[in-house]
Amino acid sequence: MAGSAPAPSSVASESEGDVGFDLRATAPTTPIHRTFTPRPSVVVRTTAGVAVVVAVLGAASVLVAGCSGGDAEIGVEGPGSSGVEANARVIRVVDGDTVVADIDGQEERVRLIGIDTPESVEQGSPVECFGKEASKHTRELLAEGTAVRIELDAEPRDRYDRLLGYVYRASDGLFVNLAIVRDGYGNSYTFPPNVAHTDQFRDAAAAARDGGVGLWSACADDLPFPAGQR
Repeated sequence: MAGSAPAPSSVASESEGDVGFDLRATAPTTPIHRTFTPRPSVVVRTTAGVAVVVAVLGAASVLVAGCSGGDAEIGVEGPGSSGVEANARVIRVVDGDTVVADIDGQEERVRLIGIDTPESVEQGSPVECFGKEASKHTRELLAEGTAVRIELDAEPRDRYDRLLGYVYRASDGLFVNLAIVRDGYGNSYTFPPNVAHTDQFRDAAAAARDGGVGLWSACADDLPFPAGQR
């Protein structure tokens, strides 16, 4: 949701419309530096190009890792062709691009970064075209209790104190952010410095738009995105 995110940036989906393009990502090879104030129980550490979130709840445990050095092949099928190690569990879906997750006993609101879905729940804003459908689709991908892996980019939180993450479904490695765009329920939305998967999101959005998938057909006369995002 563009209005609720700070200003603007794959496991085959079970839905139809697989466009079949090859998506690859090269992770940064230099250490990531960031400035933000973590919650008292969450510490962010940067070591040798790896961003990790450590929850300090009794015995500390590594929960979220992303942006590791070297090349990583990431498509709709995620970092591997099968499942991935979980570090969180979905409590509920807020809307198409925001979920609430349990990370080692701590409830966190997580904004799926690199994408934007139509508004459906923002206070004072009307429900946008395909907003309810986008929320429903995300709930189908991430049902309550779904185990997920959340990976961070250069900036781990936004001004609303939400975690900014790439979300993978643990059971099959589905790259949820990318699947939402590919299936026509959202658009790419780039907000530096979180740009690790920008090219994949743009390619997926272009393919969905050209194919008239989802909102690109249903909302052709009322697209819920600013002109610069289309």
